[in-house]
Amino acid sequence: MAERLIHLNAFENASPVNISSGLWRHPEDQSHRYKDIRYWTELATMLEGAGFDSIFLADILGIFDLYQGSTDATLRTATQVPINDPLSIISAMAAATRHIGFAATVSLTYEHPYAFARRMTSLDHASDGRIGWNIVTSYLESAARNLGLDSQIPHDQRYDRGDEFLEVAYKLWEGSWEDDAVVIDKARGVYVDPAKVHKIAHHGRHFSVPDAFLAEPSPQRTPVLFQAGSSSRGQHFAATHAEGVFVHGTRPEVIAPVVANIRARAAALGRDPRSIKAFAVTTIVAAETDEEAQAKYRELQSYADYEGAMVQFSGPLGLDVSKFDPDQPLTEINPNAAHFTAQLFSAADPDRVWTLRQIAEYLGVGGMGPKFVGSGKTIADEMQRWVDIADLDGFNVTYAIRPDTFVDTVKHVVPELRRRGLMRTAYPGTTLRETLYGAGQKRLRDDHPGKRYRRG
Repeated sequence: MAERLIHLNAFENASPVNISSGLWRHPEDQSHRYKDIRYWTELATMLEGAGFDSIFLADILGIFDLYQGSTDATLRTATQVPINDPLSIISAMAAATRHIGFAATVSLTYEHPYAFARRMTSLDHASDGRIGWNIVTSYLESAARNLGLDSQIPHDQRYDRGDEFLEVAYKLWEGSWEDDAVVIDKARGVYVDPAKVHKIAHHGRHFSVPDAFLAEPSPQRTPVLFQAGSSSRGQHFAATHAEGVFVHGTRPEVIAPVVANIRARAAALGRDPRSIKAFAVTTIVAAETDEEAQAKYRELQSYADYEGAMVQFSGPLGLDVSKFDPDQPLTEINPNAAHFTAQLFSAADPDRVWTLRQIAEYLGVGGMGPKFVGSGKTIADEMQRWVDIADLDGFNVTYAIRPDTFVDTVKHVVPELRRRGLMRTAYPGTTLRETLYGAGQKRLRDDHPGKRYRRG
């Protein structure tokens, strides 16, 4: 049996800091260029040359405000603020490249499907079919406050609303316009055949969208759908809709049951479980030798920022951890904190009692995911081990410093993966979905629920 190909995405965001707190201070780091379109076009060109599937752009719509009860530490450490709209940089990257895809995070909680569907179709047209959407529902109270809600919609209700949002989007993307609706007949003076454009007549609990879609079908119609929900409800949502899922864990043994559960749920819904591509988030620190890479990793750790790490840790935890002694065991601080940390970290070291300082040290380089440190050979070995144990299809590679983390990955890791036959040397088609599934698979697979809305 042939080895499974490993897919790589670059995990980025339009901000000085993604998940490695403090490393913007490194003398070689260029994170201040996040607002420079040339940074993005240069990155896209380099990664396309290395055969990366996509540049995956994270995003948040609120500001972290739990730590110390304010946003001061968030701003001092640039912890995902300032942050620009990820959609704003995609067209420029698409114009500079031909094959690499672009997956943007957009929260459906604060969007309307009619306007949102047109934005994604427009980008899919502009990129010749290389757009993906990372579907999130958002968890920050600050986002809810500033986007028209008194407080967050309860967790499972956000996903219920999300199911209807996707139903409307499928009707717009897949069902409103027939493939041959656009005729451009100059002799007859007919650009679009009205008989082949249809109102979607959607009237649901959350949305009423009676009319036809504004945009003609793009190369993929529906963008490639990604999802990263880790809760039971989130995993069901992923099994229903996602073509790619992002999973977090400190060991492949932690991730394996999550991937298996999503695949099993997908199969129960009539989907091919292998059609859902699973990606683990990781940080790569690569060099010519293991010793050089370990020295580089130690240097990176010296720039890690305790305060920035705690700003990020407080967000999903829902607790202001500034009130506690950094060296006090979490088991003595808060039961919820201990449980949350156990879920994230204990499988990596089940007998360890974590303190906030130790968590900050772990989060400082690469956040909550694993760190692959070593030569190209060592990192390729580790990638293969994770793929085999966790049943993964690839990795979301996040940066420690920009753009050197990606430069080193391209220089040391990609050639080794290709030498082993684990990474393709050419793109199979022209769209992002073809990059995932193979040549000719530009549109949703027949077993995807969105396909049932297609006419004909």
